[in-house]
Amino acid sequence: MTDIRINAAFDSGNIEVLSVNGASARLAIRKDRESEFFQWFHFRVDGAAGRKLELKITGLGASAYPGGWPAYRAAFSEDREFWGRTETSYDAKEDGGTLTIRHTPSAGTCWFAYFAPYSMERHHDLVAATAGCDGVDYRCLGTSIEGQPIDCLSMGDGPKQVWLYARQHPGESMAEWWMEGALEMLTDPADPHARKLRQLCRFHVVPNANPDGSCRGHLRTNAAGVNLNREWHEPTPERSPEVLAIRNAMDETGVHFAMDVHGDEAIPYVFIAGFEGIPGWTDTLGEGYARYRSILERRTPDFQTRRGYPTAAPGRANLTMSTNQVAQRFGCVAFTLEMPFKDNDDLPCAVQGWSPERSKALARDCLASLLEWLDG
Repeated sequence: MTDIRINAAFDSGNIEVLSVNGASARLAIRKDRESEFFQWFHFRVDGAAGRKLELKITGLGASAYPGGWPAYRAAFSEDREFWGRTETSYDAKEDGGTLTIRHTPSAGTCWFAYFAPYSMERHHDLVAATAGCDGVDYRCLGTSIEGQPIDCLSMGDGPKQVWLYARQHPGESMAEWWMEGALEMLTDPADPHARKLRQLCRFHVVPNANPDGSCRGHLRTNAAGVNLNREWHEPTPERSPEVLAIRNAMDETGVHFAMDVHGDEAIPYVFIAGFEGIPGWTDTLGEGYARYRSILERRTPDFQTRRGYPTAAPGRANLTMSTNQVAQRFGCVAFTLEMPFKDNDDLPCAVQGWSPERSKALARDCLASLLEWLDG
């Protein structure tokens, strides 16, 4: 029988083919350009119908987050619409750390990815659809290193300035699925939460802060190999024009509430990281942050507060990070929302793990929680 064919020469594709033998292959993940980061993969397998595939991705002990591989299951799709999870195992001792994906597709072509991808084509469709809605203003905040627009969609007539932005780390595609859910809600004229939020707030939504990295199939950096979420203290046009454009726009509007949307490779839960440790910390800000987390935890069982990142000691916050810089700069409640690449172990889903659908549903709960927080 002929060998399968493996290809990643497309938007967000990332894999290197080391060898192929029938329905088995040895693979490796390409590093982000000008960077040592690697973890995101996305590729297609042709000639696979009815065949028991064994795909080994090697060298993962040196990946950005080796702790993300145990208990992880790869995402697959045969129609690029529904993404399920398939049998996956990890052996830290095999070939420098090897993830083995086993799957028997029913179709001749099957796609595999670290998480369900959010393509740039879908991004442009989202921007176009949202920009055409009543009451929405579109503006390009600036351009990326490779000239792509940093798209921003603004809506609402209230005095509270709310910034929502995602995919500083391009491999965290669940973040733009969250954005799709948020924009669908905010532009839904029949949604009462959205209607009230638009009365109270002016929303500024950046669905993808790193389009270059997204196209290139990067995990964490832009086209220059720069981690954008370490550029917020002193962004420059040469290294991080994406951050500079967003921060300059924030300076123009001010910020009352900000959410930076991400995904976490290792922790199998949804959680929030805050701004503890900033020089401008006040008890009032801290109480506002704690109250929002409490509301969200009550509104959805997909969110919890027991597990997450360690908090910074007083005065020790890293101001190069978005959440800390924004909270310090504007004296507002800001936080980083983290969703899992694996699953929510409190509510596991055998078929999909954490998914685009759950990311979109979480966005609605986050916004409904914001309304309750504002009313309080």
